[in-house]
Amino acid sequence: MISSGMKIYTKTGDSGETSLYGGRRVKKSDLRLEAYGTVDELNSVLGVVLAQPGVGVYSEELKKIQSDLFVLGTELAAASGEPITGFQLLPESRVSELENEMDKLAAALPELKHFIFPGGNQVAASLHQARTVCRRAERATVKLGEVEPIRPLVLQYLNRLADYLFMLARQANKQAGVEETTWSGRN
Repeated sequence: MISSGMKIYTKTGDSGETSLYGGRRVKKSDLRLEAYGTVDELNSVLGVVLAQPGVGVYSEELKKIQSDLFVLGTELAAASGEPITGFQLLPESRVSELENEMDKLAAALPELKHFIFPGGNQVAASLHQARTVCRRAERATVKLGEVEPIRPLVLQYLNRLADYLFMLARQANKQAGVEETTWSGRN
């Protein structure tokens, strides 16, 4: 928490550099910043989802995911080999929890036989947007993993999360009585 006497701006980033967790200075174009910055963007999109009417049934799980994303963002912000202290890393159980939730959603949804267009009601459309930002975070993390070691669980979680957000968007449309628009590959 920032006290009333503490300023939010530091001016230390004015030259295009910033500090990673642990203090190492890097360019703001660094792959590590791209990865955790996109995770932060995803968290913001989920905040937009949570601010919408009709999201109530999903709010607790989405808040839990937001917390997960803070943990992942901190892990991605740590310089390679830098010990992370003060919090626990995301446990492997979160991946299986997302899988279990998706299995429940899949059992309640019609089988997909065609691609569907992102959209529907406002909550579903925002969840689709969150899904695409999650995929971008995943791609940025893959790029980072090509040059620096990252924990495999980070990629597993982002991959499952994108799938979960897709399923949640479908469920949001179903609950709102909004029919999904399919694409069969023909004009």
